[in-house]
Amino acid sequence: MNAIITLLAGLIFGLGLAFSEMTNPAVVIGFLDIFGDWNPSLIIVMASAIAVGMLGYFIKSKQLRPFIASKWQVPTLRQIDSKLIIGSVLFGIGWGLSGYCPGPGLTALVNNFNEGIYFVGALIIGSGAHFLQTKMSQK
Repeated sequence: MNAIITLLAGLIFGLGLAFSEMTNPAVVIGFLDIFGDWNPSLIIVMASAIAVGMLGYFIKSKQLRPFIASKWQVPTLRQIDSKLIIGSVLFGIGWGLSGYCPGPGLTALVNNFNEGIYFVGALIIGSGAHFLQTKMSQK
């Protein structure tokens, strides 16, 4: 049952990305181009995501545990450190250069393979570098 609910949530999320054109790098880059041909349509996508997140936190405050899990998984870190800042900057640079963030970038393997393969390859290399760095710092 857990797998079915997870699959449905992913499907709804993916459909939302496609419907809002978050899978189209031209739309995303147009949103980020505030001094050029700015496309503000993704503000609605962000506002919708914030509203859904707020609804989730409201539901969390009213229930002892989630519907399909034994406990809530909520981030506990509240500090802004160099790892957060550097990671955010790298994520933003990658998003701005490619027009993809990880979820929509994976869709590019289907609808724009020639771009998608480079993005996903870089994503895998970056994730692997982070994994290795984390393993080495734990020793």
